[in-house]
Amino acid sequence: MILPVKRVVVFGTESTGKTTLTELLASRFGEPWAPEFVREFWELKAGKITPQDLGTIALGQMANEDHALARAKQVAFFDTDLLTCTLWDDVLFPGECPMWVREEAERRARDVSLWLLCDTDVPFAPDPQRSFPDAAGRAKGRQLWRDAVEKRQLPFVEIRGTWAEREKSAIVAVERMLRAGLIA
Repeated sequence: MILPVKRVVVFGTESTGKTTLTELLASRFGEPWAPEFVREFWELKAGKITPQDLGTIALGQMANEDHALARAKQVAFFDTDLLTCTLWDDVLFPGECPMWVREEAERRARDVSLWLLCDTDVPFAPDPQRSFPDAAGRAKGRQLWRDAVEKRQLPFVEIRGTWAEREKSAIVAVERMLRAGLIA
């Protein structure tokens, strides 16, 4: 019997180590990962993203996720996801997120086996694409992302602490998820 590919989303607000952690997990487990599409899109648009771009960003994120899934044997790791796109749409362009993006984000969120919720307890790393470096902005983002998984009752593990602690927690959570999948 072939088991379905598991999906793990490394989730959280900006500057919480998601990309680094996603790459580490993909390497550790020898599986593919999906990069965050909007980073590349932002570069292509020289930082000038408008509400009219939100559907294109969603399609690019979905394509990155689908590409990783197609290459995975057991698990695919996502550096963010479509639900994150909707959260940022609401923060940066209130009322502009296309309904089809919301619906697809909700559908895809239910297919995720594990969410690794990255805390903001690490130093903020400045980057031209980042918006909220202050403590209040980071706290607001942390709560917004936490509310997203809690409200939907999604299976998540909180990732916090030093970089070594974050890596260890994430690896243990993925190993536990994979073992549980073999038993089911």
